[in-house]
Amino acid sequence: MKTTPPGNYRWIICALLFFATTINYLDRQIIGLLKPVLSEKFHWSEIDYKNIVKAFQASYAIGLLLFGRVVDKIGTKLGYTVSIVIWSVAAMMHALVKTTLGFGVVRAGLGLGEAGNFPSAIKVVAEWFPKKERATATGIFNSGANIGAVVAPIMVPFILGVYGWQMAFIITGAIGFIWLIFWLIFYEIPTRQKKLSAEEFEFIHSDIDEVIAPSAEEKPVAWKQLLKFKQTWVFIFGKMLTDPVWWFFLFWLPSYFQSTFKLDLSKPSLPLVIVYSASTIGSIGGGYLSSYFIKKGWPVFKARKVAMLIFALCVVPIVFARYAMTIWQAVALISLAVAAHQAWSANIFTTASDMFPKRAISSIVGIGSMAGALGGFFFPDFIGYILQSNKDAGHILVGYNIIFATCGGAYLLAWAIMHFLVPKMERVNLAK
Repeated sequence: MKTTPPGNYRWIICALLFFATTINYLDRQIIGLLKPVLSEKFHWSEIDYKNIVKAFQASYAIGLLLFGRVVDKIGTKLGYTVSIVIWSVAAMMHALVKTTLGFGVVRAGLGLGEAGNFPSAIKVVAEWFPKKERATATGIFNSGANIGAVVAPIMVPFILGVYGWQMAFIITGAIGFIWLIFWLIFYEIPTRQKKLSAEEFEFIHSDIDEVIAPSAEEKPVAWKQLLKFKQTWVFIFGKMLTDPVWWFFLFWLPSYFQSTFKLDLSKPSLPLVIVYSASTIGSIGGGYLSSYFIKKGWPVFKARKVAMLIFALCVVPIVFARYAMTIWQAVALISLAVAAHQAWSANIFTTASDMFPKRAISSIVGIGSMAGALGGFFFPDFIGYILQSNKDAGHILVGYNIIFATCGGAYLLAWAIMHFLVPKMERVNLAK
């Protein structure tokens, strides 16, 4: 016997998260595409560029920790609003910069603001979706990261050619304010959303025993208390070991294709479009796979663990990128890796809401994502040193080979640590 669909307002909320994440990654991706132009104009070395990336990463790491706490305290609606205002203003301010130091400063501002995206979005998913749909919803909104990365190689060269590099930053930064209008109109937590039907509200809370009160909210949980749980450290290690790989793909992949295969970044870049399109498929498909396992009757922890092991194995073939003789062979291997990363990402974010109650989710996402950003902060040192030393020796491809080999094993190591720390991903009881 078929039941009446509970309604679809939650998917409107998911669409808002998707577009916010698209804008988030569009704004951060631009500098990688403009690197050749900006390097020539401001005389950047690989070390200079590495330092600019690190300025973003350091601020992003701090911002994740702060926004995780802030969003748990002030709520998702206001928290997201503050975040996108800060990052959109910082993105537009890139157009005013005249020095390398100035780029470091505005990148730091961008990182601070963009840090609010994922702590806010993951908590919104926990507020608006039952567990059996959370990985799918996370995969959909997380695919916005890939759409932003797909749009950027098409949009940025066009703006660059017609209006110059300053307008690339101004136009993309301004898009955030357009999104903010729709966010303020359509978003509220379920208990306050008058457009939400009673049937859909009941469905959202069908597999959990907590409902957020209209008044908001219970006190956020102290970081000190959260760090006592193995579940927190599972999320920390999972993010710390794998997030830096995505940062590498985001900030250095355009440069890799240019230096290795002479890709012209002043024109729309089909190889980059294909790579980031693959990551979109991975994000949505990865979220769907564990949700499919759950609907088949698997325990939640088993569904997440098996899915994440599959994705970890799919990253390994990137070690063979060193043998790629053509750009399309490299595109195929890298596409598989980035798709697997985003599939992994959709699931590891969902483990936070599997293991922790809603009032702690933003804080957990902030702590774990900060660990990932710290990994991303130190990884550029390794990347910059390897690339610059091999570039000076006339063997930059060797440098990329070393980096790809490192990326290939990171996910299996992360999965093993997560599995042995918390085999069944038991839910935390914060009342103890």
